[in-house]
Amino acid sequence: MPEKIVGEVRISQSVLNIAREIKNVSGFREEIEKNLEKSTTEALDVVLSGSINLDASDIHIEPAEENAKIRLRLDGVLQDVTLLDKKIYESLLSRIKLLSGVKLNIADRPQDGHFTVTLDDKGRAIEVRASTLPAEFGESVVLRILNPKSLVSIKALGLREDLLSVFSKEIKMPNGMIVVTGPTGSGKTTTLYAFLKEIQNPEIKTITIEDPIEYRLEGISQTQVSKSKGYDFANGLRAIVRQDPDVILVGEIRDLETASIALQAALTGHLVLTTLHTNDAAGTVARLQALGEKLINIAPAINMIVAQRLVRKVCKVCSKMESPSPEILDKLKKELDEIPSKVKIPKLDENLKIPKIGSCKDCNFTGFRGRTGIYEAFLVDDEMENFILTVPSIASLKEKAIKKSMVTIKQDGLIRVLQGITTVEEVERVTGE
Repeated sequence: MPEKIVGEVRISQSVLNIAREIKNVSGFREEIEKNLEKSTTEALDVVLSGSINLDASDIHIEPAEENAKIRLRLDGVLQDVTLLDKKIYESLLSRIKLLSGVKLNIADRPQDGHFTVTLDDKGRAIEVRASTLPAEFGESVVLRILNPKSLVSIKALGLREDLLSVFSKEIKMPNGMIVVTGPTGSGKTTTLYAFLKEIQNPEIKTITIEDPIEYRLEGISQTQVSKSKGYDFANGLRAIVRQDPDVILVGEIRDLETASIALQAALTGHLVLTTLHTNDAAGTVARLQALGEKLINIAPAINMIVAQRLVRKVCKVCSKMESPSPEILDKLKKELDEIPSKVKIPKLDENLKIPKIGSCKDCNFTGFRGRTGIYEAFLVDDEMENFILTVPSIASLKEKAIKKSMVTIKQDGLIRVLQGITTVEEVERVTGE
């Protein structure tokens, strides 16, 4: 077996064989408990490879008074896996700290690090971001798994046909800004990377500034924020503009300086892709104003604003299609009553069938497996630009966008229900009732 080195975990073929047999959380629990009494190295390898095999986005190791708990985030929801003896937890913590390149002797303040998991059979490299946080009974650990399989094409985002057409057109514009908004974990980065994959070709230069670089993209110059070296979003963006790029990706707009430079870049011949934390698409303008930017710079620079969330997809093995209750049917009719005519949906009558979740091993008895995005988006054309310059409220801007045929996130989610992809309850869990 290859020697272990700091910053890299090489999963052996024997552990990979174990991981491939893990189909659900209960199977994962059994394998972890079998391997806990072996070496710390092998136990962590099983935890990592099993989590990757189950498509987990995060591994949580949380200490309590007498033990520690391992939990996985699957399809955006945390699930308990197993309990660890405190001594085993301490050993795993030390191993994770060593791999992540953080200080082993510091336990009273947060630390961040990273390492790479290499799957020997295919040579696939998966980045893992490690975060430790002092808690009452020890250090809480979160390992974020950045699996390259999350990188998809724009056609694989699950967009409605009309929205796919709009996105495909807008990302090929020579200049302007596209803003993707939503909370942490809503899939913004996946959407932006899908845009980059679609437009990247040898004839254009694309540069990114990210914190951190989550996935490696071929043919694109990716840079990472480093505060210790004075390379923050604002300084980095200034340098990037001098590199004569055609497309710039700014991982996130967090302050006025970054916002100003990004907007100016959009106004001076660059296509700028970026993210912002807002609750919906209409909140983007107000958020940029709150950072201190002027409407006269915001309105002409932005081409399109997108807001998104992720909803769980029903398990294909155990879900069934059934007629909705009268209450659900009335709710669907009310929400989708004034949907634009360009959006095709089935008739909302007694013949309608929508998904009902089941419960099986394939979906860890949750009824769901996998996730898809739901979106709302509007274009800033001349009419919308002039409207933004009148300093509208967020509610007024949203109302204007809806009048101009914007489908809201909730409506898009309910369309996914009609398509047999998710449930009304899941859409309401994510978007609110």
